[in-house]
This record gives sequence, C-alpha cells and structure tokens, in this order.
Amino acid sequence: MTVRVGVVGAGWIGREHIRRLTEVVSGARVTAVTDIDPDRAAQAAAPVGATVHPDRAALVAAADVDAVLVTSWGPTHAEHVLNAVAAGKPVFCEKPLATTAEDCLRIVEAEIAHGRRLVQVGFMRRYDQGYRQLKDVVDSGRIGTPLMVHCAHRNPTVPETYTSDMAALDTAVHEIDVLRWLLDDEIISTQVVTPRSTSKRFAHLKDPQIMLFETAKGTRIDLEVFVNCQYGYDIQCEAVGEEGLVRLPDPAAVGVRTAARHSTEVLTDWVGRFEAAFDTEFREWIAGVAADAEPTGPSAWDGYAATVITSATVEALHSGAVVATDLKPRPAFYGGNA
Repeated sequence: MTVRVGVVGAGWIGREHIRRLTEVVSGARVTAVTDIDPDRAAQAAAPVGATVHPDRAALVAAADVDAVLVTSWGPTHAEHVLNAVAAGKPVFCEKPLATTAEDCLRIVEAEIAHGRRLVQVGFMRRYDQGYRQLKDVVDSGRIGTPLMVHCAHRNPTVPETYTSDMAALDTAVHEIDVLRWLLDDEIISTQVVTPRSTSKRFAHLKDPQIMLFETAKGTRIDLEVFVNCQYGYDIQCEAVGEEGLVRLPDPAAVGVRTAARHSTEVLTDWVGRFEAAFDTEFREWIAGVAADAEPTGPSAWDGYAATVITSATVEALHSGAVVATDLKPRPAFYGGNA
C-alpha cells in the first residue's frame, strides 16, 4: 500500500519532509499541500505532482489523503490535528502538539473519544541510534537505578529573533521529551538558574541557562542550554545509576592527526546531527499507517506533557522559583492509571 500524505505547511521543515517522504521513505507519496502562502505551497507541490489546496480543512478531508503531516506555524497545530482526528486519519504533527495545555487536552480528549490512537508528535530524538542504545542500557538495569542525568544542548549561534523563553519552548523541549521516555518517569518540578551570560549573545537574551528538573521517582536532571557556544552543535547526555553510568555517544567522526594535533570534526547544526533520526522516524510512521496500526511514537499525551513542562520552565525562568509542573494524571488510554 502507498500511503498518500497531505502536508499542511510548506515552510522549510515542511519542504524537507516532503523531500524525505519522496526520496528517502518507501511506501509514501505526497498528494496534497497547503500553506498560508499559496505561492509557497505551489512551489513545494510542483516537484512531486501534488495538488495545492487553498483550504486546509479541505486538504485534511480530501479523498486522496490517507494521512496528514502538520508542519505549519505552532499556534495553528491544534486546529489541523483536531481536523485530522475528526476525519479519522493518522496525523503526524511536528512539535509542539499545541502551544497551550488546554489545546493539547482538547486533542487528547478527541483522540480518546475516537477510541484509537491517531496522533504522533515529531520528537525525533527517540529515533536516534545513540539515544536508543542509551535507553536499552537504562532499561536493562546494567547501571542500576538512575539517580542523576547530566545534559547539554549547545548551538553555535542563534538569530536575534530567538528569545530567552525559546530556550525552553524550542530548545530544551527535545530533552524534556526524550528524558521522560529514557527514564520512563515524569518530570514533576522545574527550576532555571542563569549563570554569567556570554558576551556573544544579543542583549535581550539570557544565555546560558541551567534547567533543573526533578522526576516523580526522585531522579535529578540538570540541563545546560547554551545557544551561543560558538564552536558547534553539541548534544550531550549522561545517566548516572547506582552501579554505573551510560553516556550518549558523539556522532561518528574520523580523527585527524596533523600539525602536532589530534582533532575530530564537530557538527554545526541540528539537521546534520539528527538527519538519520528523522529518516527512521518517518519510515516507522509510514510503515505503521500502511499496516493500519496505531502509532508507536510520541503520543498526544507526550505532546501535552512537553507543553506543560516547557511552560512551567518559562515561568521558573522569570520567577526564579521552583515550579511544579502540575500535570494531570495520565489516562489509561495512554498507559496510565487514571
């Protein structure tokens, strides 16, 4: 079966996923595209022979669309995901699932009412080979009970439009999701400490930030977000258990010895670092849709949790206080006890 995909949002990430679905992933075909900018939609649709829809709701309901990919502006995500659920169609939504907890819960409630999982959220780190190896070790018990996790998320630079709040909402959100999955645990509180700021930042920006999380089982997590580190794009994660530790491997790179130095290359952006994870993410999603199976990736509940925790982290940044996340109990539909 070829899965016919309708794409809502033809910006950079939308066009990149159209390329991926066309050139990398087998069993998929992009049949419809829509965007708030009709010219941009047409430019994205033309190379793959897709139909341009001026009406986004009409695209979701179209007979030649089996599944929906949402890559539009974040505040529009809830509308498009809810339309897909109402149409009974699988929907892959790039993060965030929605920009408010209330909209996330509307999606959760709609999916539960439908009676079957349809929604997957685009947290690609769960598909990275290194993170999957990390989880295998933690789940196996080889390091014992996890006590602490040390993380870093570093970018060489960010544009002037990047704000202090985005350190949580756009950057740390990836760690927040992958650590909940890695530890099979929930984050119950958050705090932000701001050390001496780098002189390389724009004046309005608090950078770096150190985010401190506590989980329900008592594991402590520290996350350094440093988005003007200058030297490259660097993702680090180390879980320390009662009997050992496990560390996320750096991307494979040859070692070069020259001029009395031994060096390895550092990547400069997230695209190169996680390209293979994106590919795996979409291969697994399309395979599931083709088999009429429920998605196994990050759920609407995971999207809700990420939005609540990042919002609490923004509050902690501005208040200086330890902020409780106050997540609602996880419904049994998503594997919870509620």
